[in-house]
Amino acid sequence: MSSEDVNLVDLAARAGISAEHVIPYGRDVAKIDLSVLDQAGHSEPVPADRAHYVVVTAITPTSFGEGKSTVAIGLAQGLAYRGRRSILTLRQSAMGPTFGIKGGAGGSGCARILPAERMNLHLTGDFHAITAAHNLLAAMIDNHLHHGNELGIDVRTLTWPRVLDVNDRALRHIVIGLGTRTDGVTRQASFDITPASEIMVIMSLATSLKDLRERLGRIVVARDKDGAWVTAEDLGAAGAMAAVLRDALAPNLLRTGEGTPALIHTGPFGNIATGCSSVIADLVAAQGAAGHDAGQEGGCEPGYVLTEAGFGADMGLERFFDLKCSVSGMRPEAAVLVVTVRALKAHSGKYRIVSGKELPPAMLEENLEDVRAGASNMLKHLSIVRGFGMEPVVAINVFPTDHDCEVEEIRRIATEAGAHVAAVHPVTEGGAGCADLADQVAAACALARQTGPSQPQETSSPQEASSQAADAERGRPLYVAGDDLRTKIGKVAAMYGADGVDYTPAASRFLDACEAEGFGHLAVVVAKTPLSLSHDPSLKGVPTGWRLPVREVRLAAGAGYVYAICGSISTMPGLPSKPAAQRIDVDTQTGEILNLR
Repeated sequence: MSSEDVNLVDLAARAGISAEHVIPYGRDVAKIDLSVLDQAGHSEPVPADRAHYVVVTAITPTSFGEGKSTVAIGLAQGLAYRGRRSILTLRQSAMGPTFGIKGGAGGSGCARILPAERMNLHLTGDFHAITAAHNLLAAMIDNHLHHGNELGIDVRTLTWPRVLDVNDRALRHIVIGLGTRTDGVTRQASFDITPASEIMVIMSLATSLKDLRERLGRIVVARDKDGAWVTAEDLGAAGAMAAVLRDALAPNLLRTGEGTPALIHTGPFGNIATGCSSVIADLVAAQGAAGHDAGQEGGCEPGYVLTEAGFGADMGLERFFDLKCSVSGMRPEAAVLVVTVRALKAHSGKYRIVSGKELPPAMLEENLEDVRAGASNMLKHLSIVRGFGMEPVVAINVFPTDHDCEVEEIRRIATEAGAHVAAVHPVTEGGAGCADLADQVAAACALARQTGPSQPQETSSPQEASSQAADAERGRPLYVAGDDLRTKIGKVAAMYGADGVDYTPAASRFLDACEAEGFGHLAVVVAKTPLSLSHDPSLKGVPTGWRLPVREVRLAAGAGYVYAICGSISTMPGLPSKPAAQRIDVDTQTGEILNLR
């Protein structure tokens, strides 16, 4: 399907969105006017019986990733292949990884988001708007300091960096204000990548322009000389930031390679934020899948809203529930757990995988013992899924180098654990290669409606028992707002399998201050490596006998959470020795962009 063939009104209609809400951005992308929610009176979540809600997550990934987005796209196509209405919501690709080593996050082969060039480069300019709004606040902070510092900001406590959507390690630590006196106040500063901006998370969680404006005002940037927090509202910046972001708040309508509608919106950093697409995109998709708009009949079979949670179920799924679902009010019925042979072999602990380098040759050899050894990680993630009260569906993403007996061994282990299972081939076969997965997801959703929330299974591990504990009500968060911050962090750590949490004195003091200053009700995010259930990327499988070390705690008041940093987390990635940018080019005759991944 070429860009000239795309009828955006028809594409929107397949998502249950009527023509008056479609705002074309060129010939192949549209924004969806937020009045689509107002018109339907969408003040409450879509009733559960009107749309199925499914989240795609994964086991602990390797540094290559296991194809979560590709499987999610393939599943959306697979449901359509089976004649079921489906709408996909995904994060937008960031240009930093696109030009770096990871590539875009828009799928691969026969399971891709189109137009791929727009998905990976600029799209409708949302990331640039977030970059501009973020840096506007940074500029107003420095301007305030230059013109006398009326608020009495303690410069040593400033926490607001600048951002850029390019990987650039040279900007991690900088000095600004050099030159003459008129060039500003000299101080140390830094850059993060745009997806790591608190504004990106705020955009992903905001439910309306009013909610966005209020959250922007609550952003804290420093303390004053009396120890009180200074906010974006205090600096008079929040209104202008909201103006810059107004149009970016509307989700973007794209499509899969087989014409299934996809809402692409926001892209928060997975380590220190939610790692999920926007609440607004899910609300719009749920309304469309439920048949509220575009002439859908109320009595038709419920459609499917498919979304994705970043990294594995330990990080992404927990934040999906404890942050995103607590805002949207939506509750998924099933979770698709993406598994690969290579990831299970990696969790045997026998191999060292380095991003950007080929897999060790021994990993490509048939070895059922390695698969069995690493399967404990899959079983742990299945227990996490059940702990949130969902029906688990294991999707074995099959690579050409996998051996049939290895795939069947994963199927056997997952089936014996009580999960629905399907082997998928989204890259080579698209929707047809995910048709069995579509059937398994439909069966899981039907079972969830018949039996209620999935119940925790018996386990000999106290940590697994804790992660499954009494909260088997579908979509119930791991903790409640009334828990204190240490209790919330402790519950997350216990779900990972930690024996406890250790805080540095500075982290402990910060938590005490947050509690005393009225932030104790906020959610928590544990910022750790995605490559292990623990904080240590070298610990594979299901580590035991470890404690979670929290070295620093930061406040994201506008986004609505406190985040505990465990280990070394960089919020400004660097480029590899051979970045993807070296091979990306443009055909000067046709204008086609070449070699994007």
